Amino acid sequence: MSSFSTLRSYRLPDLHPLCPFKARFNPHHAAAAAASKEWVLSFNALKGKKLEFFKEGGSELLCAWAYPYAGLEQLRTACDFVNLLFTIDEISDEQNGQDALATGMSFLNTMKDDSFDDGSVLCRMTKDFKKRFFPYAGPATTRRFLKHSEDYVLGFAREAELREKNVVLDLASYDPLRRENSAVRYCFGLFGYLLNMDLPDEVFEHAVYMEMHLAAVDMVCWANDVYSYDMEQSMGHLTNNILTVLQRARGLDLQGAADAVGVHFKELADSFEANKARLPSFGQELDAIVAQHIMAMEAWVAGNLEWSFGTRRYFGKNHLKVRETLVVELSPPRVLDD
Repeated sequence: MSSFSTLRSYRLPDLHPLCPFKARFNPHHAAAAAASKEWVLSFNALKGKKLEFFKEGGSELLCAWAYPYAGLEQLRTACDFVNLLFTIDEISDEQNGQDALATGMSFLNTMKDDSFDDGSVLCRMTKDFKKRFFPYAGPATTRRFLKHSEDYVLGFAREAELREKNVVLDLASYDPLRRENSAVRYCFGLFGYLLNMDLPDEVFEHAVYMEMHLAAVDMVCWANDVYSYDMEQSMGHLTNNILTVLQRARGLDLQGAADAVGVHFKELADSFEANKARLPSFGQELDAIVAQHIMAMEAWVAGNLEWSFGTRRYFGKNHLKVRETLVVELSPPRVLDD
């Protein structure tokens, strides 16, 4: 599918001043990153350009920004989890819907069933992660994490199917799918483990808290989409991006769609803050837990903005220049190897 815009560059919305949360960086980054990188390399699952890209350490850097409060061991486990998702994403990114679902089911069955073993590298990686996560996650965290596992797998398989068929969803259908296939809700599912604070379902499912949760998830997803658009269009992957959805749904050009992301990001931030002010008390003990989970959501949103310009993932070697100018020059189509 060709782009809906003839523009060869676009200006990013400046999301940093629109974000009311403060970013922090985890001091355990170096040690956790080294251990996690060694862990991934031991499985020999990535090849070629994917391996070279992994070695740049983008996943571990993301975790250090997204989970600044985590202890060393917890951060290492978070890095392993995000690297596991990176491996799945790299495998499924070039698969059709049926094959992506098969990849996902190997991961999901391993996550849910201790006796499952299909002999795959993905299965071995998942089993090893489980040993360091589930024994230390509370019951509510565990239940939701397994549900997020299922939603993530179905989400990225659906994404692959839509990509194969060249289908662009409408806005009402896109947001719910993007929350899952992006793995942002899944990554939020680590909070209870990292904080050692199990958030009860009565809080997580409360209407006001859920609005906050979804607003934070959407802030990450919309930011990621506006930042990653050039990388994705250069690979011909245009269907799973909010800029494409907005161009189609609202008749916008590329710059208009990017501007709309900035407007909506501000709306989401305002909604989060308003709901934070009206969230009811759940009692002194629970309120302390809720406050930490809210902090964790805020840290993810703010940290994601920092990470997006601190890595070459989205903007290549020009990432620092793009942060300064906010101008993204669209790249020509590129040929992918393994």
